[in-house]
Amino acid sequence: MARGKVQMRRIENPVHRQVTFCKRRMGLLKKAKELSVLCDADIGVIVFSPHGKIYELATNGNMQGLIERYKGKNLSEVQVESNEQNIPLVVQQDVLFLRQEVDLLQNSLRHMYGEKDINHMNLGELQSLERNLEAWVHNIRTTKMQLMSREIEMLKNKEGILKAANDMLQERIIEQTGILDVGANIMIPQVPLQLTTESNYYF
Repeated sequence: MARGKVQMRRIENPVHRQVTFCKRRMGLLKKAKELSVLCDADIGVIVFSPHGKIYELATNGNMQGLIERYKGKNLSEVQVESNEQNIPLVVQQDVLFLRQEVDLLQNSLRHMYGEKDINHMNLGELQSLERNLEAWVHNIRTTKMQLMSREIEMLKNKEGILKAANDMLQERIIEQTGILDVGANIMIPQVPLQLTTESNYYF
């Protein structure tokens, strides 16, 4: 037989009310334990019976520790809110302006990479995108010219080194050629040969 829908109102019969309290309390604590095990959550449950009896469940540590942790968390949140309220108005305006700039730049990048259609941009966004593109092109050209200048300087240095090496080799070739010419022009002295009577040898 199907279970009927329970009306959410106070049970007038005290016996039925006590039985329902015990059953629902045990079910509540059981569900809390299951939630803690399944989701690794820290859960604290406090239940007061109609007669003033207290029932509690702390899934991690004890109830006092959970309460202190809860108080500390609320205190830190209050401190954060108070710190945000103590920030001067000028700083808040600067932060808001920077956020708007960041959003605009991110949108510009999306438009540049084709992630968004520029037809949906308003005049201000298009002008800002144009300024950013001009600045980026200028920076790219400047960086390119610097790289080209450095490469030209390196090539000039290499040219100077090669020219010096070439001059040195030419000097060595000239020196070697001069030594060969001098060796070829050396004359061997001619001594007249005399024939002696004692011997048929020439000396």
